[in-house]
Amino acid sequence: MGVRLQELTYAAKDPAGLARFWAGVLGFEVVDDAVIAPADERAFRLRFVASDLPKLSPNQMHFDLTSTSLDDQQAQVDRVLELGGQHLDIGQSPDEPHVVLGDPEGNEFCVIEPTNNFLANTAVIGALSSDGSQAVGYFWAKALDWPLVWDQDEETAIQAPYGGTKIAWGGPPVNPKLGVNRLQFKLIADGDLQAEIDRLVALGAKTGEDGVLIDPDGNEFVVLAG
Repeated sequence: MGVRLQELTYAAKDPAGLARFWAGVLGFEVVDDAVIAPADERAFRLRFVASDLPKLSPNQMHFDLTSTSLDDQQAQVDRVLELGGQHLDIGQSPDEPHVVLGDPEGNEFCVIEPTNNFLANTAVIGALSSDGSQAVGYFWAKALDWPLVWDQDEETAIQAPYGGTKIAWGGPPVNPKLGVNRLQFKLIADGDLQAEIDRLVALGAKTGEDGVLIDPDGNEFVVLAG
């Protein structure tokens, strides 16, 4: 019993176009016009949802993509640009070893250098890096029953028992939340749906409108019956 991370929903002006972009970047399969899926469970599906949500600030979550060598890192950057992505300046220094990019709708992500040990033995999406508190890291560890693989200086990270993509929270200072998050978790309850919702509320979630739940940092997510 419990809940599992089914997919990450991604607000988009052009869902099908953004799905094609990310399928090309990640090597995922397009399983629907706006849904892409990895070849195995070491990463999660992405669903692109038509939305007019304004982008008021950097997203609360962003992808850190892995690379196997400096040549591979550059090849990934080149592929992103060929597919319609862009370089982004978010204040990073010019000697940073990672490369900050944006997708065609300006959503931030990074291609990480091959020597980054934190992302060793993960997946093409090495980490879903999030702006968030230590408390929200603890919440999601218990919610998903994923072990904490990092807990230091109020920074936390969790990873599924079978490995793959990590979910990480950077700790304070946490940027103020402006509006509804453009990226949100969609969970599936393997047992009784209401019992799982009650469990998540007991862990610190709150109920919102239209079946939406809110984690301890105020981030929206949904839980559906399996």
